[in-house]
Amino acid sequence: MQQELIKQVAETIIEAFDAFILEFEKVTANGRSRFENRDWHGIQSDSKKRLNIYKKQVPRLARKIRRIMGAEFSNMELWHKIKKAYAPLSQKKFAYEIAETYFNSVCRKTVDNFGADEDVMFVHDEHNQREYASVAPIYRTYFIGNSLEGVFAEILDDYAFEAPYKNKERDLASIVGRFEEEVLMEYPYQGMIRLEVLKSVFFRNKGAYIVGRVIIGKDTVPMMLVMLHGEDGIEVDTLLTTEGDLSIVFSFTRSYFLVSVAIPSELVHFLRSVMPYKPYSDIYNSIGFNKHGKTESFRHFAKHLENTDDLFVHAPGIKGMVMAVFTLPSYNLVFKLIKDRFEPPKVTNKAHVKSCYKLVSRHDRVGRMADTHEFEFFTLPKDRFQPELLEDLLKVAPSIVHVDEDKDQVVIDHLYTERRMTPLNIFLEDVQGEDADEVIDEYGNTIKQLAAANIFPGDMLLKNFGVTRHKRVVFYDYDEIGFLTDYNFRKLPEAQYDGDEMYDDGGRPWFAVGPNDVFPEEFRHFLIGKEAIRKIFFNYHKDLFDPKFWKEMQQKQIKGEIVDVFPYRRRKRFIHQREAQRRSLGED
Repeated sequence: MQQELIKQVAETIIEAFDAFILEFEKVTANGRSRFENRDWHGIQSDSKKRLNIYKKQVPRLARKIRRIMGAEFSNMELWHKIKKAYAPLSQKKFAYEIAETYFNSVCRKTVDNFGADEDVMFVHDEHNQREYASVAPIYRTYFIGNSLEGVFAEILDDYAFEAPYKNKERDLASIVGRFEEEVLMEYPYQGMIRLEVLKSVFFRNKGAYIVGRVIIGKDTVPMMLVMLHGEDGIEVDTLLTTEGDLSIVFSFTRSYFLVSVAIPSELVHFLRSVMPYKPYSDIYNSIGFNKHGKTESFRHFAKHLENTDDLFVHAPGIKGMVMAVFTLPSYNLVFKLIKDRFEPPKVTNKAHVKSCYKLVSRHDRVGRMADTHEFEFFTLPKDRFQPELLEDLLKVAPSIVHVDEDKDQVVIDHLYTERRMTPLNIFLEDVQGEDADEVIDEYGNTIKQLAAANIFPGDMLLKNFGVTRHKRVVFYDYDEIGFLTDYNFRKLPEAQYDGDEMYDDGGRPWFAVGPNDVFPEEFRHFLIGKEAIRKIFFNYHKDLFDPKFWKEMQQKQIKGEIVDVFPYRRRKRFIHQREAQRRSLGED
C-alpha cells in the first residue's frame, strides 16, 4: 500500500513538472513574434506571466499532494522514499536539474516549515557530469576566410526576422569595423578563425541578442550582436566582444531573457565559456530558471562554507533601520533579514517590506536593482558567527533568529540573499578624478533609469546604492520603493510672509504635505555630503531636482511608453560611433 502511495506521489510530481516545462516553453516561444511585431508590452507581460507559472502551479500541486497523502503529508521518512522514487524519473528529463529543484519546491510547500534537508530534497549536486547533449550542436559554425563582411552577412541572413533590415550594408560596415578593432587586432592569429553562434536568440524588452564565441587559436572571445526593431526596420545596435560587456548584459540586476532551450545545462555551459566568472546561479536566473538559480546559489555557498573558516560579520556600511545585514568576508553575498522593530523615522511594517521585495522580483530591474533569493528556515553553523553579530541579530530580530543548541546551529526563519557590492558612500571615500566622475554620473543614471521603469526608490541616500565590479551603480534597499506613478511630485511653495521659515520647531513644514508628496528641490540638501562630489552630480543631473523631470517621466508611464534603457554603455552603440565619425569630419 505504501509503495503504491510513493509511486503515485512521485509520478504526480513529475507529470506536473512536464506540464510546467511545456507552459514555460510556450510562453518563451512568444519572444520572436513579440520582437518582430514590436509588441513591447506583450514581451513584458510574457516575462511576468512566465514567472507566475511556477508560483501558481507549485502551491496548487502541494494541495493535491496533501490530499493524496492524507495524514502522512508531513512524514519525512516517507518523503525520503518518494525522493528515491522520483530521482530516476527526473534523470530521464533533459532538464533534470530543473526537475530536481521542482521536487524541492513541491516538497517544502507540501510539508512547510523546514529548511534544506538532504534526506528528502536534492540539496547537493548529485551528478558528476552533464548527462545530456543535443544530437546536433546548439550553435552554427562560421569560418572566417577572405571576406569578413561576407561572414557577417551570412549570419544576418541566417538570423533574419519577419521584418526588413533598416540599413543592412551600414550595419555590416559597423560590425566589421568593431570586430577588426576589438578582436582581430587584439588577438592576431594566422590560422583559421571560426565563429560559433548559438541557434537560439535571446529576447528581452526591446532587444534581440545573438550570442556566440570566436575561437582564435587557444583563445575564446565572446561575441554578441544586439538587434533593435524600430519603426523603419531592424538594425544592429552594437557588437559586444568582451567578457565584461556580456556579463553586464547577463547581470543579476536585470530581468530574465526569453530564450528557447531544450537542454538548459548545455546552454548554461556554452554561456559560461564566454563568461567564466559568471556564477552558474546567475546564468540559470538569466534564462528564466530562477528557482534553480537559487538552488545553484545555495549549493555553491554550502561548498564554500565547508572549505573556509572565516566568521560571519556585519556587512560594511551604515546599519539599516529596517534590515539587519551580514556577510561572510570570503564570499560575495550578503544576508538580509527584517528587524522586528524599525528605528525612527521609519513607519513601515514587515508585510510592506516583503511586498517591496516581491515587487522587485517581478519587475523589470533595468540593470539597476539587485536580484534577490528568498529563503525560509535557513540554517548556519553557530561557531561561524562573530559573537557580536549573533548577539545583535538575536536582539533586533528575536522572532525569526533562533539558536539550536543541540545542533549548534543558528536558524533564521526568513531572509534574503543578495550580491555583495561596495556601498556607494564607502566607494566615494577613496575615489577621485575620472572614477569619481564616472560613478557619480552612474548614480544619477541609476535614479533616472529606475524612473524610466516606473520605480521611485524612496530613500535615495548614497548608502542605499552599491558599486559592482564593472563600476555599475545599483540600488539595493527596497523598503521604501514604490511605483513612480503613485507619487505626487511638487514644487516647494513660496513663503506666505517674509518671515516664514520652511519648518517649525518640530521639524514640520508650515504647508500641508500628503503621504505621497515628494519635493525634488529638497534632494540637493541630503543626497550627497561632499562638496566636490555634489558639484559633479549637479553638473550631470540637476534636472533631478526639478519636479518637471519626474512629472514628465510619470506621463510617459501613464501613456504606456516603454523608455529605452540599454544594458551596455552608451559609447558602445553604433549610433554614437557614427555620430563621432560625422563630428570628426565636420558634418552636421
